[in-house]
Amino acid sequence: MIERPLLIVVGPTAAGKTWLGAQLALRFHGEVVSADAFAVYRGMDIGTAKPEPELRKLVPHHLLDVASPTERYSAGQFLRDADSVIADIDRRGRQPVVVGGTLFYVHALLYGLFPEPPKDLTLRAQLEAAWERDPEALRRELAQRDPELFARLSPNDRQRILRALEVSVLAGRPMSELWAQSPSSGPRYRFCLLACCPPRPALHARIAARVETMFARGLVDETRRLLESGVAPTAHALKAIGYREAVRVVQGEWSETQARQATVVATRQLAKRQLTWLRGEAGVQWLAGFGEEVLEQASALWEACRGE
Repeated sequence: MIERPLLIVVGPTAAGKTWLGAQLALRFHGEVVSADAFAVYRGMDIGTAKPEPELRKLVPHHLLDVASPTERYSAGQFLRDADSVIADIDRRGRQPVVVGGTLFYVHALLYGLFPEPPKDLTLRAQLEAAWERDPEALRRELAQRDPELFARLSPNDRQRILRALEVSVLAGRPMSELWAQSPSSGPRYRFCLLACCPPRPALHARIAARVETMFARGLVDETRRLLESGVAPTAHALKAIGYREAVRVVQGEWSETQARQATVVATRQLAKRQLTWLRGEAGVQWLAGFGEEVLEQASALWEACRGE
């Protein structure tokens, strides 16, 4: 473990985390470590709102474009990669600044991954078949078995819903309970966890504007290129909000207007789940506004955290 604390910037999507993290990195001689489950994929720039090339030249960003969208990048892989990058940044005398909205990744970085029961191929096959028949029934089952975890997951996150059900059946306990009670010697790093929390109406307006910009910049064309390059429509990478809606446009199922509207709704739901997760996370220091509005507040909290 490195001696210096991690500076971590989180919050709901469209809250200005990318800008705030980069500005804090500039101010405190740092480099950004992305904690985003979909920004790791190459060729997925518009829909993941990756930092612009100019900003990436100004501030080094790590763990962007490190995986093919034909692969599935896991939390375990993120943990290994992030530990390596953070150690390297620290060795060079720079400040690691972790930025992202994949809060499961952030939690894993701070506390590790709990030892899950081994996969049961027979049970998994049964769950897969049940999902094909009636996914809503499995969503209801998880909501009953593990309401805490269900509130944090997307209803379309098939992989995590099935794994949560599998674990709850095999362990006889909810996955969220296993997480909470897993043996731990405490956080893996010292940290300062800052969370943007803008007013909901303003956040919703900003989400709508972001989605409009994504489609105007060519999200559908970007998705079409991914499909033409050999990425399967069912690939994990294309389950990202925006891309899954754009796939339906490319396949002729939806109009672009339908896709935009569905993306706005899904993004609002994601933002709600992110805030729900953060309210249950230990050590969060809330920033009352968007990233652009809270730079000085964030700087003061960070300086207090590191004892300046």
